[in-house]
Amino acid sequence: MSQATSAIAIQVNGELRTTTAATLHDWVMSQNAAPDSLATAVNGQFVPRTARTDTLLHAGDHILTFQPITGG
Repeated sequence: MSQATSAIAIQVNGELRTTTAATLHDWVMSQNAAPDSLATAVNGQFVPRTARTDTLLHAGDHILTFQPITGG
């Protein structure tokens, strides 16, 4: 897990929140959600699970969470 930083303001699914998470991965883990059951986007760009650890969060970021769509 990345080092926590000072609290920043972000929007999650349209709601203003604060977090000390440094990365999207840290934020997802702080939500007590199963990471595999959650799809994410930051500032309108889809972020695959494999990239969450490298996706830094910044004040004002907009995070969108949704159910992943599977099928063929």
